[in-house]
Amino acid sequence: MRQFLLFLPLLALAGCKPPPADTDVAAGEAIAPASLSEPIDSPETEGAIWADSQTARRILYGIPGQPPLMTLACGEANGQPNIRLTRYALADKGAQAFAALIGNGHVSRIPVDATEVEGVSIWLGDIPASDPKLEVLTGSREVGVTIPGAGRLVLNPSSRPGELIETCRAAAEPIDQASEVAAPAQ
Repeated sequence: MRQFLLFLPLLALAGCKPPPADTDVAAGEAIAPASLSEPIDSPETEGAIWADSQTARRILYGIPGQPPLMTLACGEANGQPNIRLTRYALADKGAQAFAALIGNGHVSRIPVDATEVEGVSIWLGDIPASDPKLEVLTGSREVGVTIPGAGRLVLNPSSRPGELIETCRAAAEPIDQASEVAAPAQ
């Protein structure tokens, strides 16, 4: 009993820690503890929303005040706009899978790899922004995302993923040089 009383102040301090912010979410803090190779339960997403990240061209999905469950980001790969899907769920080191996305009248399978981030492996997938597989995210209906062992994540209806994807795709469109040339001054 005496040993328990010694740890009581530490437990009280641990309860005072606010949830991590977007910029300081370490990969290990953003995922629920589970044993590797054991499937996790599907996370609760009632009240989950898409929100802007402090990182440009990136949006977060999760319950406000809690670590994100998933993010989408627009970047570049091989000189072309690219969408990165990150699912914050533990993955076996070196594992590969497909994220199955179903919704908005589409079914897509996007390859994802277990990628080590800050000492733990989480699911990351990169896909060209122009890939039609992303149409599953461009509507305004619910989308289900399933990765083997990572449960089924329900993305509540939102136009935010589609807006990010369309903005990212627009970055790939060539500029019409003729319209950029100003008419000579008279």
